[in-house]
Parts: sequence; structure tokens; C-alpha cells
Amino acid sequence: MIRRNLKQWKNIAIEAPNQSFLVAKLLCFLHLTNKYLCTAALTYGPSMLPTLNLTGDLVLAERISPRIGKVAPGDIVLVQSPVNPRKVVTKRVMGMEGDSVTYVVDPKNSDESDTIVVPKGHIWIEGDNIHDSNDSRKFGAFPYGLLQA
Repeated sequence: MIRRNLKQWKNIAIEAPNQSFLVAKLLCFLHLTNKYLCTAALTYGPSMLPTLNLTGDLVLAERISPRIGKVAPGDIVLVQSPVNPRKVVTKRVMGMEGDSVTYVVDPKNSDESDTIVVPKGHIWIEGDNIHDSNDSRKFGAFPYGLLQA
């Protein structure tokens, strides 16, 4: 009886490090995938209506394009918020560095528009719902380094 229990514990002791190593490899793979290839994000809020739902959409965002400079006007991106750095917001790219962008200054109160040339190393982003979006019209051009995915 004791010998049989000892044999079971010996098998567990041999197998445990192998299984732990397998779990560690899986966690490393998931971390690298989330950090460098793609990430899942839950989007919510009115700024991207009607493209994304107010109550939230789960989006899969790839992280390769921003790293190799393949972001273009019209792309929907995840950007680190300038107000709360722990928050990531979803917006649409309207212009890249050197582009001339015309935007409505205060869409709630007037139709006054302004034109800006996006500075080097920056992007111009706006929400699809121009009446309820905090974006480049409020904060100016965003540094390319704040681009998450």
C-alpha cells in the first residue's frame, strides 16, 4: 500500500515540472501574441456611432500595421487616451503626417471649419460621431507613438 502511494507520488513529481513548463510556454505565447500580433478590445461609448455600438463591441485589432507604418486614412485604430493614459480609445484616422485635414471646429454650435497640416510624427484622428467625440478636434494631432493597434 505504501509502496503504491509512493509510486503515484513519484509519477506526479516527475510529471508536474513538465506540465508547468507547458503552461509557462502557453502563457508566453499568449503574451507575445497580445503584445505584438493582435489584441482583443471591448469598445463602448458614443464616439464611433454608427460604426461601433454604443453598448460595446468586441474587436480584434492587429498590431503589425502601426509598427511597420502601414496605417492609412480611413483605418480604425486603438489609441492611448491623452486624458487618461490607462485608457485606450477607438477612433478613425483622418490624416497622416503632412496631410491637409479640414474639420468642423464645433459641430454642436456652428458649421465653422478649419484646415490644418498634420505635423511630422503625428496622426489626425476623429470619431465617426462628430457631435459626441473627444478627438483631434479637441486635443490636436496625436503623436504616432500613442497608437496601440
